[in-house]
Amino acid sequence: MAEESIFLGKMQGLYKKLCQDEWSANTVGIIVGLFSVLLMAWWRPWGAVGAVRNWGDWILYGIGVFKEAPKGPLMDSGSVIGIGFVAGAFISANLGSNFAIRVPPAWERVKAVFAGIFMGIGATLAGGCNVGGFYNAIGNLSASGFAMWVGLIFGAIAGLKYIYWEMEHITWGTGGGTTVELPRALQVILGVICIAALIWGAHAYSVSESSYAASLGGLMLLSAVLGYSMQRGRWCMIQGFREPHMTGDCTMAKSVALSICIVAIGATVLKYHVPERLRSVRDTFSSAMEEVSNQAQGVDVDAAVEDVDGIGTLQKPLAVLSKNNYVRGTFGWGGVVGGLVFGFGAMLAGGCGTGTLWRVGEGQVKLWIVVPFFAISNALMTKWFRAAEFEANGKLGARVFLPDTFLGYGGTLALILGAMALWYVVVDWNEESNKLIVEM
Repeated sequence: MAEESIFLGKMQGLYKKLCQDEWSANTVGIIVGLFSVLLMAWWRPWGAVGAVRNWGDWILYGIGVFKEAPKGPLMDSGSVIGIGFVAGAFISANLGSNFAIRVPPAWERVKAVFAGIFMGIGATLAGGCNVGGFYNAIGNLSASGFAMWVGLIFGAIAGLKYIYWEMEHITWGTGGGTTVELPRALQVILGVICIAALIWGAHAYSVSESSYAASLGGLMLLSAVLGYSMQRGRWCMIQGFREPHMTGDCTMAKSVALSICIVAIGATVLKYHVPERLRSVRDTFSSAMEEVSNQAQGVDVDAAVEDVDGIGTLQKPLAVLSKNNYVRGTFGWGGVVGGLVFGFGAMLAGGCGTGTLWRVGEGQVKLWIVVPFFAISNALMTKWFRAAEFEANGKLGARVFLPDTFLGYGGTLALILGAMALWYVVVDWNEESNKLIVEM
């Protein structure tokens, strides 16, 4: 009995660490970085605004603003990532007894509307939210991520100044929030049901005859790990921009910097054209051509296949991930202004793109309000920008894949790692000096 009690205690301890304890920021940052690389290797980089925009397209289609039906939420890769992400956060919140329906005061609900609108506009200008426009943009070796980085800093400062002003001047609707708690046992049951639903959904995708659909299950499961981890560690990128100027705390900023370094290293490996990756394919092809030549007397096989589409690909080095992924034409005013507007909106919302989604998964009604307005404003702005071809015509800035510049892959990686190291040092210095604190 004693041994059984010890074993049971160990199991309970593991459950507590995985499902109930708050994970450290650096632990989550590492997990987010690693699973971001896994998502890129699986298919594509992840993001938040793609899901939100697809949902906004459906809202606008449903009310008759858009005439053409968008891709279904269960078949759009961005939407599937978002669904997996929210499901992962929902599982974490329920298994950790953190889920509750949290209804904010009236003024916070009003702010949620404007927050969503600002976030949607900013994400359009910058070519993505804090994930696609900043985190994965820099991680995918795009110059546009640096432009949004600058904008996010000023957006967070502007939002912080507004919040200080609001605390002194606005009293209407600031009280009266309510919280509806669910029994702990019910939360665990809901978490287990959601896990089962994810597994069933991934299996349903995997047996599809469509290669596109068959790949969606992996996206959903990997994204669920991201949502679970971020909720478990309360990991929100906007906090990394807010806290250094509000309290001086640099924990989240350091974690985000570390995570970007991991993604950048992974993207360099996946986007670099490595000749060896196709060697076995080339050898097999050469053997097949030799056999065909031996059997096809009088036929010039080499000449016959020379004009076949794609045959030249076999002679070139292979990159696992397209270099164009998350390389947007917003390295300029679009990235900076977009980051500022998005950062300001995220401060009003109390969460960035990813922070919004994992808070949706834990029952934060304010963020339930943010999401549809974020979705609608981004869908409308994106449709307008695409129709006018603002990005394609260079109106928002330049499209710069840094390894294509004089930096090359080595110089680009050195630049990103150096920039993240500099950010680390600056916020660490500020934690002791408080020189960057915004006074009330």
